[in-house]
Amino acid sequence: MIRLKDIAQAGNVSVMTVSKVMRDAPDISASTKARIRRLADEMGYVPDATARGLRSRKTRLFGLVISAATNPIYARVMMAIEQRAHQAGYDILFAHSLNDPEREAACIRRMLARRVDGLFISPVYRLEPHAPIYKEISKHHTPCVILGHRAPFCEEFAHVETDSLNASWEATRHLIGLGHRKIAFFSGPLAAPWAKDRLEGYRLGLREAHIPWDDQLVFQAGGTVEEGQHAAEQFLTEHTEATAIQAVNDLVAIGAAGRLIEKGIPIPDQISVVGFGNILTSEHFRVPLTTIRQPKMRQGEAAMDIMESLMKGESAESAILPAELIHRASTAAPTAEPSA
Repeated sequence: MIRLKDIAQAGNVSVMTVSKVMRDAPDISASTKARIRRLADEMGYVPDATARGLRSRKTRLFGLVISAATNPIYARVMMAIEQRAHQAGYDILFAHSLNDPEREAACIRRMLARRVDGLFISPVYRLEPHAPIYKEISKHHTPCVILGHRAPFCEEFAHVETDSLNASWEATRHLIGLGHRKIAFFSGPLAAPWAKDRLEGYRLGLREAHIPWDDQLVFQAGGTVEEGQHAAEQFLTEHTEATAIQAVNDLVAIGAAGRLIEKGIPIPDQISVVGFGNILTSEHFRVPLTTIRQPKMRQGEAAMDIMESLMKGESAESAILPAELIHRASTAAPTAEPSA
């Protein structure tokens, strides 16, 4: 095991100088810091995080709680946070809530018990306006950034989100611009603010084009491929004469499009489909999916910007980031005959 004493001897400096370099003390020159750090890396020095934490009352740990790592939306957000954390000398503790409020609370309590220096949480959205675990975070005075839309139970914390309302509005405009007038909407989880914003964006797009609202064109889907498949089956049963489907996310869109193709309905010749999210699968689906590209890396970077401000004791503004439409093969002008 390499000690500070070993680095000091190899670098012909005092142990105190090496210690100050490792603490990034301001009275050591940049050139000396660079030389000693390079030497420490070459020798394979690994700092004792526990001892360092006891001295500084910092653990150099961040906690990150998401629904599941398998959710494709989180991959790049997590990557951006981890990269910035690594550069700052922090490690990440990951936990999965599996969209279960009780499991979410247990994950957060374990991280608070580990004395993490900050928390990033993609919350389990619920209809109840209060969630005691978020009050516990406040009592611990632990900096916290919400990854996603603000909700009543976590409204006191800064958050980073995609501008879902305007992005969804743009998706509806895209379909209307192609000539679609009967557009079905496959909606998301009832408790999720992002799903409500995307439905509202669809509503605004119709209103802007003077297209009447029709409840029969809105189908409750959820957020998964399987729920998209189920919504597509219901859609076909209803015979709405819609020529396009706007889905709340890419998973729902892919599930719906796949089921329509199985039923012999060509996309986009008979039905146009647009998603939201631009997950990797959307580009490589059998009919590449028109979708909304979310700035996922930028979301992670913005979350770290906020966290760094909070850890300095500064106030931090929430970030609402714009998204953009990506036009691919799944949308086209409607044919003369209705599809369903």
